[in-house]
Amino acid sequence: MPLYHKLGTIPHKRHTVFEKPSGGYHYEQLFGTVGFDGMSSLMYHLHRPTQVKQILEPVDAAPKVAVAKNMHARKLVGFNVAPKNDFLESRTPLLVNNDLILGLAAPRKPQESYFYKNADSDEMLFVHKGTGKLKTMLGTIPFGYGDYLIIPRGMVYQIGFDSEDNRLLYLESHKPVYTPKRYRNWFGQMLESSPFCERDYKLPQDLETHDEKGEFLMKIKKGGMMHHLVYAYHPFDVVGWDGYSYPWGLNIRDFEPITGRVHQPPPVHQTFGTDSFVVCSFCPRLYDYHPQAVPAPYNHSNIDSDEVLYYVDGDFMSRNDIAQGHITLHPGGIPHGPHPGAMERSLGKTKTDELAVMVDTFRATDDHARGTCP
Repeated sequence: MPLYHKLGTIPHKRHTVFEKPSGGYHYEQLFGTVGFDGMSSLMYHLHRPTQVKQILEPVDAAPKVAVAKNMHARKLVGFNVAPKNDFLESRTPLLVNNDLILGLAAPRKPQESYFYKNADSDEMLFVHKGTGKLKTMLGTIPFGYGDYLIIPRGMVYQIGFDSEDNRLLYLESHKPVYTPKRYRNWFGQMLESSPFCERDYKLPQDLETHDEKGEFLMKIKKGGMMHHLVYAYHPFDVVGWDGYSYPWGLNIRDFEPITGRVHQPPPVHQTFGTDSFVVCSFCPRLYDYHPQAVPAPYNHSNIDSDEVLYYVDGDFMSRNDIAQGHITLHPGGIPHGPHPGAMERSLGKTKTDELAVMVDTFRATDDHARGTCP
C-alpha cells in the first residue's frame, strides 16, 4: 500500500517509557511481517499481550484434497454452500495449493464467543452479501456489498454481521497481499494512472480499548492447525498505535476500469497480488471503441496459471448459464475463452455491467471436497 496511519494515544518517541495516567506503564508491541524488514505498526497495550492462562487441544484445520493435479474446467454453484452460524465453521475451502486457500463462507451469526488470528496467512474477504463491522485490535472497519477486506497475518479480529443473510468469498495467502507495484511511485504513493487511489481506502477507525480481566478464547490458525488459547485480558486493550501494517478495505465499485480501442488483457484489472497470484476486479465499463473491435475476450492459454472467476452481479457477457455466486475454474495448460455464441453476441455492444472477482494462481490448484458445492 503503504500508507501511514495512527489511532489513539502514543508516546512522542518509539521504544520509550509510556506511563499510564493512573500509574504504571503501557506495553509496547511491534506488529509486522517479513521479519523486521516488512511493513509494521507499533501498538501500546494496557496489559502485557503475552499472558496466556490455558492452552487447549488444537484441531486439524487443513483442507482435505479431493482432486489433485486437476486438468478439468469446472463450474461451482457457490450459493449452494450451506449457511452456518459460526464464522469459522462456515468457511468452506474449495481450491488450494501451497500458496493459498480459496473458499466461500455463509455465516449467520456475529463472531462473539472468541477472537481469531490467522498466523499462517494474510486474508482477503470479499463481501458479496451482508453488512457489518470488522473489529480488530487496531480499530473497526464497517463493511458492505462489494467490499474487499485485507487482514494482515497475525491480526486479532472479530467480525459481526447485521443480519443472517451473508455471503463471503475468502482467500488465505501465505505471502503478504499488496497493491500492484506498477500502480505506485518509488515513494509508495498511488500513481495518477492507477485505477484506484488512497482516497478509496477504508482504514480502521473508532479504536475501542477494553480494560477487562477474565478468560478470553483465542483461536489461532498456524501450520494448518486451529489452536485454542485462553488469554487473561481482553485482546483489544490497545490505547494507541501507528505504522503501516493494519487491516484495510476497498470497494470493488471504486475500481476504475482501464479501457482501450481494442480488448484489454486481464492485467489491467489487477487489484491486489503477490508473487504467487493476482486478484482482479471486473467492473462495469465501456467496451472497446475500434470500429471493428471484438468486445468479448479472445481465447487464451493459461500455461502458467489457473484462472478462477467468481461472479458477483450483472450480465456476464462471455459466459452462458452463469449467475451470482457461481465460480468457474480454468486450469493452466489448456486454452479457454468465451462460450459458444458469446463472441458473436458481443459485436456492436458498447458497454458491460458485469461485476466479478478473478484470482489467477501461478501454481496449479487442487480441489477440496465439495459436498455442499457441486
